Amino acid sequence: MNEVSGSWKQAVTIYTRPRVFAMIFLGFSAGLPFLLVFSTLSAWLRDIDTARSTIGFFSWVGITYSIKVLWAPVIDRLPLPILTSVLGKRRSWMLTAQCTIAAGLAGMALTDPHSQLAQLALFALLVAFGSATQDIVVDAWRIEAVDKQLQGAMAATYVLGYRLALLATGAGAFYLAEATSWSTTYLLMACLMGIGIATTLVIGEPRHAPDARTAALEARLEQTLGVSDRHSLWTRLAAWFSDAVVSPFVDFFQRNGKLAALILLLVGTYKLSDITMGVMANPFYLDLGFSLTEIANITKVFGFFMTIAGAALGGVLVVRYGILRPLLAGAILVASTNLLFVWLSMSDPDLVSLAIVISADNLSGGLATSAFIAYLSSLVNQSYTATQYALFSSLMTLPAKFLGGFSGIVVDHAGYASFFLYAGLLGIPAIVLVVLLLYRTNTVR
Repeated sequence: MNEVSGSWKQAVTIYTRPRVFAMIFLGFSAGLPFLLVFSTLSAWLRDIDTARSTIGFFSWVGITYSIKVLWAPVIDRLPLPILTSVLGKRRSWMLTAQCTIAAGLAGMALTDPHSQLAQLALFALLVAFGSATQDIVVDAWRIEAVDKQLQGAMAATYVLGYRLALLATGAGAFYLAEATSWSTTYLLMACLMGIGIATTLVIGEPRHAPDARTAALEARLEQTLGVSDRHSLWTRLAAWFSDAVVSPFVDFFQRNGKLAALILLLVGTYKLSDITMGVMANPFYLDLGFSLTEIANITKVFGFFMTIAGAALGGVLVVRYGILRPLLAGAILVASTNLLFVWLSMSDPDLVSLAIVISADNLSGGLATSAFIAYLSSLVNQSYTATQYALFSSLMTLPAKFLGGFSGIVVDHAGYASFFLYAGLLGIPAIVLVVLLLYRTNTVR
């Protein structure tokens, strides 16, 4: 870890810089669609008595976030007709993604889930695709827009905006649905995408250029594949594929050597317990007998502040102890807090008990997320930011999203207590892998 430099006044004034401040609004835009195709959608479906097994299968829409690495190289290199010449490469893709999200949310709002469940799933898939695309572009813009020393401030304001969006689409959506209807709620959420669209039109376009080491790597790969001459359409396409798709992967394995496979396994398993449990969280609260307002008050509003506190604690621990030790602590805590859900499922429903469980779960989740983001950021070569970060974020959710699709079946056949125990056990591989990584590296980053 780098040592802290500069005065407290200098540190605070970083947040007044326009591009750092703009990340609050881009973070809000990135966070807005997530719950609307995940846990909030699960609550809507359960509120109209949709079968739990069907709700579980709906969570597979979220797999779109996990496979975004497939089109990240296209976004990294391909300009959009007309829009790119007007807005630039990053902002043109950002605007396209945001408009896609808004259109998909409006489509969900105008769909009757009782008679058009398949159509609702298609619109949810469109929202997830637009959201995953927006994530790719916002991550790339964040890293390219400012100097390296400002990345911590950019990440902090992004997380703040993202969490505010989760509050709006979690508690806010529950309040609106209680007062109006789910269709009206989703239509209003579509309008809120205007915040991201306006921000995209105001911010500037960053410079994106590979460094000398990256250019040399790409040239060597083109020569190895025999496509460096670029005389024909085929060789030009092959060279583009080599630079955009092959080079980022080769770069990662060259830099990490024998640890590369271990790192990828850790990335793929770290969120297994957390994401799998989250699919059935809102149906669980509803089945316990809590109202939408009670769920919003405890799990969304109160949980929001506990998550922020956990993330802040995680940031302090990373500074104090490096990355890997807080990463291990987060993995242990996330897996362990599932035992509290086992206890809650076997107890009489009580708001105090719910608050205790949510406090522990969100505090540990915030800590783990903070440490994990720091770890992923340390793995990325900034020359391939969009593609490599998309690879890591895809890999971290794909196994969990797949297993989460079966969560409703587990609950139906074994009950909530067994399900939460099962979700906790899914956290053990991540704990073991962090310990192995600590042992293999013999250092704390």
